[in-house]
Amino acid sequence: MATTTNYGWTTPDDTALVKDGASAIRTLGTSVDTTTKNLNPSTTLGDIEYRSSTANTNTRLGIGSTGDILTVTAGVPAWAAPAAGGQTTITTGSVPTNAATFTISSIPSTYNDLILVIDDIQYTADEGLRLRMNGITTSTYNSFFITTNSNTISSSLAADNAYAQYLRNASDLRNIWFFPRYSQTGAAKTGYAVGTEVIPFGGFANKSITAAINSITIFNNGGNFTAGTYTLIGVK
Repeated sequence: MATTTNYGWTTPDDTALVKDGASAIRTLGTSVDTTTKNLNPSTTLGDIEYRSSTANTNTRLGIGSTGDILTVTAGVPAWAAPAAGGQTTITTGSVPTNAATFTISSIPSTYNDLILVIDDIQYTADEGLRLRMNGITTSTYNSFFITTNSNTISSSLAADNAYAQYLRNASDLRNIWFFPRYSQTGAAKTGYAVGTEVIPFGGFANKSITAAINSITIFNNGGNFTAGTYTLIGVK
């Protein structure tokens, strides 16, 4: 019996005396049906096929779950959950009341940058909001800030803290502090802050702190905190 070029379907030879035409047609039809199924193995809505290692045969890839993305695993297509987003909340909480300071500690070094958001912070007297990194008070901090009440740029040099922001005792105020490359060792630690009160923008640095930042202490010189929340975010 003769066979077709591409898929090897069985057909009569040109010189064959076909005694049973129906049987010959069924034989060819079965071959066509089998090959077609191999080329299209889908069974379920959303299935896709990809070329398998077996000649003239495709492999079915069933539909993935909602939100999955198509990726490659071990050289073949596969559905997988997308990688986690670029930002992860490390910790969140309320600013402690009746206290003049609070510390966010045990900061992991697995991110590239840090973002600290402080909302609705209030205290018993108007004063600047300050910070320390890793609890260090013996190194020299540099700060600069732009004030809206005088439209000036000011700077400060303090041995034990960085002057980050000035906030009046009011609600609905937000500070966002950014610590780039906080986990890089051997490099000075820098950052900047934006706010919604007297100081809309400021920056801080300490070239003596070269270890990864593992804690941030927030405090002020004008009394105790009375309200506020904070969220520390890690950025990949």
